[in-house]
Amino acid sequence: MADFISQNIMLVALFVISGTMVLWPTIANMAGGARDIGTLETTRLMNGGNALVLDIRDTGEFSGGHIPKSKNIPLAEIDKRIDEIVRFKDKPVIIACRANNRAASASKLLKRHGFTDVYQLAGGFGAWQQASLPVEK
Repeated sequence: MADFISQNIMLVALFVISGTMVLWPTIANMAGGARDIGTLETTRLMNGGNALVLDIRDTGEFSGGHIPKSKNIPLAEIDKRIDEIVRFKDKPVIIACRANNRAASASKLLKRHGFTDVYQLAGGFGAWQQASLPVEK
């Protein structure tokens, strides 16, 4: 076994790297404390009437178009403005950003503040638009 590894170190390294890349989204979601949901599940939670869609994009991005009835609190302001959404601590909170790059950071912040049911919109607002779902301005 050791001979195989030493003679095929590049092959073994490729295997380890590719395995890590395949598992990385799962590991990142577990670390962030929130799971990705698609646009269909997001609309289902919104239509249930008790979910909050938290748009963490900057105010300028938000005013250019956003998910209907979403609340805009830029990522940098969540700690200072947490009292605006504290009533949703035990309800579903769906985090949306432009492409789901900043959502993990927001998920961690919300979890630290005691939010229990946190999701990330897979693909962010871009996925919402691509699915031809309604947009408010």
